[in-house]
Amino acid sequence: MGSFSIWHWLIVLVIVLVVFGTKRLTGGAKDIGNAVKEFKKGMRDEDKPDAPPEALPPPVLRPVDPTIHTTTIPDPEAVQRPDPDAQRRDQ
Repeated sequence: MGSFSIWHWLIVLVIVLVVFGTKRLTGGAKDIGNAVKEFKKGMRDEDKPDAPPEALPPPVLRPVDPTIHTTTIPDPEAVQRPDPDAQRRDQ
């Protein structure tokens, strides 16, 4: 009683064929097959990039202007800060 035998499944299949008809069942199976194909195609297309990136033009190299002066930022550890307690000690 726990499981169906092959005869039970055959009877269910015949009833389904009578109720729905073969034309309707084959059309539904085709629709399901097409949906699965489209899904697989979509999954494959997801891995590929849509279009190759356009090639960027080469960068324009300009000569260095020696008159431009740059400033250096001092190292915060090397900067000597005034000691706020030094004034108190001197008094």
